[in-house]
Order: sequence, then C-alpha cells, then structure tokens
Amino acid sequence: QVQLVESGGGLVQAGGSLRLSCAVSGNIFAFSFTGWYRQAPGNQRELVAIITNIGSINYADSVKGRFTISRNSAKNIVYLQMSSLKPEDTAVYYCHSKSPLGDEYWGQGTQVTVSS
Repeated sequence: QVQLVESGGGLVQAGGSLRLSCAVSGNIFAFSFTGWYRQAPGNQRELVAIITNIGSINYADSVKGRFTISRNSAKNIVYLQMSSLKPEDTAVYYCHSKSPLGDEYWGQGTQVTVSS
C-alpha cells in the first residue's frame, strides 16, 4: 500500500518561508509524477507544482519564482520550498502521486497559514 506523509506546515508571517516534505513509501521513480496541490476553504483543490520521474517540473503561475519543488531520490522524499509567502497561499497542502497505470495517491494534508 502506497503512503504519502506530509510534514512541515505551520504558521508563518507574510514574506516568510516554509519547507514541506512528502515521504513516499516506495520508489518515487515508480510514479509518473509526484507533486503538491493545495485547497483553501471554499476553493477547489489546485495544482501547485509537480515533478515527473524524469525530472520535468511544472509550477502554477501563482507560485512561479517563489516556490521550488525538489526531491531526494535516495530517501524517496519530495520537497516544496516556499518563499515570499503571501496570505493567499494559506491552504491545506497535499502531496499527490500518480502511477503509470493511473493509480492516484494522496497524503493526509498539512496546513499552511500565512498571516498578514
């Protein structure tokens, strides 16, 4: 059973930084991609950033230049470094992976709150 466990959320002031971690129970290269989504109250879940098994990266326009996705292949961990945080970045952040067969896996989510 694949498990994704997020950590690193918290409360930070606007302009601050946080690093989220997603520990994947398995080889992250077995997935087509692993990434981060977020969901703010009253909003739909939206893509933040993804990294594919071959290292291609995509970001939502709203976070380009401020967030960086990376991975530690040896530890099967995917990170999301968030800088210059804004109040509108406040959301529950979810780690997500998708297998080549289309199976999808989600973590339990970690709360990020940015105060103004």
